[in-house]
Amino acid sequence: MSLITNKLTELRDWVDDRFPLMSLWDDHLAKYYAPKNFNFWYYFGALSLVVFVIQVLTGIFLVMNYKPDATTAFGSVEYIMRDVDWGWLIRYLHSTGASAFFIVIYLHMMRALLYGSFKQPRELVWILGMCLYLALMAEAFMGYLLPWGQMSFWGAQVIISLFGAIPVIGGTLAEWIRGDYVVSDITLNRFFSLHVIALPFAIAGLVFLHIIALHEVGSNNPDGVEIKKKKDENGKPLDGIPFHPYYTVKDLVGLTVFLIIFSAVVFFGPEMGGYFLEANNFIPANPMSTPQHIAPVWYFTPYYSILRANTINFLWIDAKVWGVVFMGLGVLSFFFLPWLDRSPVKSIRYRGGLYKTALTIFILCFLILGYLGVQPPTAARTLVAQVCTVIYFLFFLLMPIYTKLDKTKPVPERVTM
Repeated sequence: MSLITNKLTELRDWVDDRFPLMSLWDDHLAKYYAPKNFNFWYYFGALSLVVFVIQVLTGIFLVMNYKPDATTAFGSVEYIMRDVDWGWLIRYLHSTGASAFFIVIYLHMMRALLYGSFKQPRELVWILGMCLYLALMAEAFMGYLLPWGQMSFWGAQVIISLFGAIPVIGGTLAEWIRGDYVVSDITLNRFFSLHVIALPFAIAGLVFLHIIALHEVGSNNPDGVEIKKKKDENGKPLDGIPFHPYYTVKDLVGLTVFLIIFSAVVFFGPEMGGYFLEANNFIPANPMSTPQHIAPVWYFTPYYSILRANTINFLWIDAKVWGVVFMGLGVLSFFFLPWLDRSPVKSIRYRGGLYKTALTIFILCFLILGYLGVQPPTAARTLVAQVCTVIYFLFFLLMPIYTKLDKTKPVPERVTM
């Protein structure tokens, strides 16, 4: 055993002489000091990285049997499900993983809103995270077309046609995205290329930049206290502990619980009542037959509700155009949070009732918009969506006012447990 250990040590040293292996290990794990009061909300960053790895690995195996051709795409998915050894499991891991990715990302963003992780000095960390969110949305949209089912086809048709509503360049832009006048084999091929090659590389690069930027300024914590301001004689934060082994072990506990829940969904309810996999997507795409109700997957539906909520023509501009504009603003508004929030404190623990009330109402409206987005539109549902859309944007527009007027509590100099 000692001989094997010595050989492994020699190999490590040989690599370390030619590559900064140990310095990377020390800088980002062993000697990276994180606040010692991390709680439940700090699991989701690591879990999002785990889900990304799951998606990449399962995607590789799916590509081995998938054919990006309009005449054979649906059949190749059925072949994977029925004839490939464990193909059904790989496909369900991938489809469930897509929804799991957005669940952990939304909870990760929720933690940032709770504890002010977007505020100084983490503005760049937040912006990179939002770029990652946009890339993830593009990746999910491109992948949604690949099964070439009814909802995949018509969902892509509807979403791409929205770009056609943009004045002057809309028609040309929509045609450029499709590569054709309608969603066709050309569209499927380019979406396959983007989903399998371009966007995964972009996401991996953004993940790398996001982590590097985070470790440069240090992690936030539930108190919003900067632990780098209080150090001992050796330059180590008094309120920090090494990420490894303390948080690697803690994250393993969270990972275990997550994998239990994730596996339960994969084995017992991969369709989740039609929210993860719609019934119409088990029917081959038919350009001559439109589904009665077309809706995107659940993780896009809050913004889809914002799109449908705009029903008024204004300034000689069609309501559809305004819907596209506000749908885009609904996503882009998050980018400006570091400059909209004027509160002197970061954490919700020390904020007053104004911010807590505004955040609670915002979250409720976001959930309601998400639910309405998967339902067929009615007059009553449209009215509710319009009210929630107004509240959604007021959360951002009024933030400089209510965060400045909000009564805050004194923030402790040291983190609390």
